[in-house]
Amino acid sequence: MTGAPGLPEPVAEGSPRGFSVIVCVHTEERWQDILDAVASLGAQSLPPLEILLVVDHHPVLLERLEHRFADGPPQVRVMPNAGTRGLSAGRNTGVGAARGEWVAFLDDDAVADPDWLRHLAAGYADPGVLAVGGRTEPRWESGRRPGWFPEEFDWVVGCTYRGHPSGRARVRNVLGGNASFRRSAFGLAGGFALGIGRDGGRQPLGGEETEFCVRLTRVRPDAVLLVDDRAVIHHRVPRARERFAYFRSRTWAEGLSKALVARSVGAGAGLSSERRHTTR
Repeated sequence: MTGAPGLPEPVAEGSPRGFSVIVCVHTEERWQDILDAVASLGAQSLPPLEILLVVDHHPVLLERLEHRFADGPPQVRVMPNAGTRGLSAGRNTGVGAARGEWVAFLDDDAVADPDWLRHLAAGYADPGVLAVGGRTEPRWESGRRPGWFPEEFDWVVGCTYRGHPSGRARVRNVLGGNASFRRSAFGLAGGFALGIGRDGGRQPLGGEETEFCVRLTRVRPDAVLLVDDRAVIHHRVPRARERFAYFRSRTWAEGLSKALVARSVGAGAGLSSERRHTTR
């Protein structure tokens, strides 16, 4: 595992107040999902300052998106991942290019409710808050939850699980597909660590947002990280991920991911929420 990349520029006095929303994309198979995600951002009651589409080492998709958004809307910016292949480097590329005071992340196969950004922004009224996450609901491609699939395991498909804090609550870490940070947080703690999370390989890894949040609160012990379940997005779950074979591979990969996080930040902080969830 390699360390986090260099720091983005700190937020300067007079920086634009608003959200830079980063959507990391990697495959043409999600073309319509990407367009739907961007459309949901364009329909926000609190409009984003900019929408950054970061393409992960896919020249054809990069060219196609550049052509699609060449004539607007003007707040959409398309750029290649400037680092190594993978989600962490893609997010770091977006953070480095972001101009807004706040940086939000939306999965490329999710759509945000119209008030998503407005509810995220409300959390930043307290200057001690450095991160605000939201609630992610599954959109089952088959139209219904599989009867065997327990809600406690909705994290397997990138969604908020039963047992996660509800309402507006303080948390150890926000969940990466529906998350936001003050841009200054990256100036304090660096970027997302490379070697953790999705990297284009076969294993569906994760955990890069957990590692970053733990590292951030070590640098700023007084930092507040919140979840507000009014900030809702809807994450598409394809049929292939409704099957037990994916469930098994994803839970195995999560164990590997937690081991990497624990190696980076220690088992005490890296596994604290998981121990509470398991025992309760």
